[in-house]
Amino acid sequence: MKNPIAVRFGCNFARARKRIGISQEEVSLRASLHRTEVSQLERGLRLCRLDTLVKLRDALGVPTDDLLDGIAWNPGDYSPGGFETGGGEER
Repeated sequence: MKNPIAVRFGCNFARARKRIGISQEEVSLRASLHRTEVSQLERGLRLCRLDTLVKLRDALGVPTDDLLDGIAWNPGDYSPGGFETGGGEER
């Protein structure tokens, strides 16, 4: 099963690339990435590292927000654990 974050990123990336009218090959050259990596990112088969995100952003000339559109973190509740001592008799 594909990672939904990787899929969303891939859709955003493909949309940005097509909007400026360049091929995956051109992105790979501009970003110093292998073309197969560009293809895998677009198809949501892998999630990029931070350095790759910066390369893609600069290669496409788009804001990072365009590539991360629709990807958000919702912090959950945090409840710290703790030990309990069963209330037995002291020795």
